[in-house]
Amino acid sequence: MTKGICRPGDENSSILRIAPDAGSGGSSGQTGDQNKISPLAPVGGFPALPKIDGVEFSSANTGIRYEGRPDVMLAKIAEGSVWAGVFTKSATRSAPVLDCEIKLAALAAETVSNGAYAIIANSGNANAFTGARGDQSVEKISASTSIALGIPPQHVLSASTGVIGERLPDKKITSSLGELVSKLSPGGIETAARAIMTTDTYPKGAGAQARLDGIPFKIAGIAKGSGMIAPDMATMLCFIFTDAKISQPVLQSAVASINGNTFNSITVDGDTSTSDTVLVAATGRSAIPEITDLDSEAAKIFFSALGEVMKDLAIQIVKDGEGASKFVVVNVAGAESEHSARLAASSVANSLLVKTAIAGEDPNWGRVVMAVGKSGARADRDSLSIGFGDILVAENGWVAESYNEESAKIYMKNKEIQINIDLGMGNCRSTFWTCDITSEYVSINADYRS
Repeated sequence: MTKGICRPGDENSSILRIAPDAGSGGSSGQTGDQNKISPLAPVGGFPALPKIDGVEFSSANTGIRYEGRPDVMLAKIAEGSVWAGVFTKSATRSAPVLDCEIKLAALAAETVSNGAYAIIANSGNANAFTGARGDQSVEKISASTSIALGIPPQHVLSASTGVIGERLPDKKITSSLGELVSKLSPGGIETAARAIMTTDTYPKGAGAQARLDGIPFKIAGIAKGSGMIAPDMATMLCFIFTDAKISQPVLQSAVASINGNTFNSITVDGDTSTSDTVLVAATGRSAIPEITDLDSEAAKIFFSALGEVMKDLAIQIVKDGEGASKFVVVNVAGAESEHSARLAASSVANSLLVKTAIAGEDPNWGRVVMAVGKSGARADRDSLSIGFGDILVAENGWVAESYNEESAKIYMKNKEIQINIDLGMGNCRSTFWTCDITSEYVSINADYRS
């Protein structure tokens, strides 16, 4: 179902993916030039996602940092929903992340749902490294949202993305709640996706529909991400909604398991954010039987559908990497363990020398050798093989006899590049997704707060 395993997984062929024709993209701070869309952007734009029974969305322009565009989103989720989430492991986690961690633990222990739920998220300000003031802002926003929707404050989950170390102007958010509540709509998911963008060049969404015992269930998700992207997750927010009927422990297991080989297998620049948040809500409004057994066939089908959505959103983030001109897939096979495979894949995907060579369309495979060698993965010079796409570059401790430099140069002009590595040590594999680093990345981040 997902990559990064020692044996092939199964994909459920009945899943209908609903996603752009090509994947896409957040960082914290100013948006990129909204007239300059990533060259890797979806051909079809934002996809037509399925409406999830029991979920409504709205957005508002409050001027936290941006002018003329939405920067706060609200999602209202039906009473009786169950929740799961994963967050950044940063030691400087933001106030919203810390609050969500506490609230999700309490929600998991709830035996009876008493009231609906909400997600309220803003862009432009991360509310990170803001001390006690940051905690107070979260409390004010949760309390005001609770009153506006008539729900318990512990049912309000907040998220923020943007500049670190600046106090969040929480009054701009709380004063917009009347507008946000009045505009709630089941079809408002695209505007919600736009409201959480920072340096993203376009909104990101993905969906899936599948069946259990002939009964359909749906999944729809949105994400933001463009820079400060690396495992543990990224500078990303991701909110996913499903009408599937599923127990909280199974949902949490699904999200945590899939996260490792999706959002934790992407990198743009090797920097991990203070704000990474993935929240998944299941309203239970589908007529499917409740999924309670982690090892059941029903759970496998749900895992596969959720995995498709999370993988699609993860790849979209990389394809909207700040200044990216090429999407890069790093495949590592022949490792002695999954851990070793991930070490090698992440080292190559994070190497600035590899990424700048790709930006320059230079098939400098010596940089791949370097990145594998420093990774800590067990490898042997004479067992290692490297390829760019279908072009075998190196094997048996030396350049391959069939290697043609001119063919490799032509291949490197593609928008999508595959680096295939076989360590020759075992049967385990891993895949990381990344992009090149260009001068535009430097420009975006040099001007980030100006």
